[in-house]
Amino acid sequence: MMDYVKVRSSTVAAVGYDDSAGALGVQFLNGSEYHYFAVPKSLFDGLKSASSVGSYLNKFVKDAGYQFKRVR
Repeated sequence: MMDYVKVRSSTVAAVGYDDSAGALGVQFLNGSEYHYFAVPKSLFDGLKSASSVGSYLNKFVKDAGYQFKRVR
């Protein structure tokens, strides 16, 4: 189970991390939710404190090619 924290973003509502699975969860304002796998916890920490959550997510998670699954 992932605990989510709300973030200030024009596209992302909240982010979460599952330590046991190394999975990053991202809930978008449009209601969709994705899980990214084998993501280091340091990226989650950076995402939470990024000045632009969307840009950070694109550059360090999406563009980095982490496998993902849409869960909602």
